[in-house]
Amino acid sequence: MMMNLLKKFMVGRYGADQLSIFLLIVSMIITLISRITGSSILMTISYIPLILTGYRMLSKDLKKRSMENYKFAIFVSPIYSKFKKVQYRIKDFKTHKYYRCAKCKTTLRVPRGKGKILITCTRCKDKFTRET
Repeated sequence: MMMNLLKKFMVGRYGADQLSIFLLIVSMIITLISRITGSSILMTISYIPLILTGYRMLSKDLKKRSMENYKFAIFVSPIYSKFKKVQYRIKDFKTHKYYRCAKCKTTLRVPRGKGKILITCTRCKDKFTRET
């Protein structure tokens, strides 16, 4: 019965998205810092992202909320892709080595432990020799 009431209430509402989750995490981090430092000002500031998240989740203006989330995704995607690149490099550290082409600056991935090899750039076809 209670779940049906909640479902009826949430019909037409925006709900949670990436920006809402990010705001919740920011709120939790600020709350944690305020607990460690004992700052009541930080504790008060930590409520701002929490209130924004509640407002966004209960909003019926779907177009505006989805546009906010879209702008957030555009802002975060370069940061996220850099993080993913670093993550892949750490994962491949033992098996592959990365080189950058001198001409076109493309990053090239070659297997480790092959000795001196001739590397051909896939984009500009420039050739250079490196130790792997």
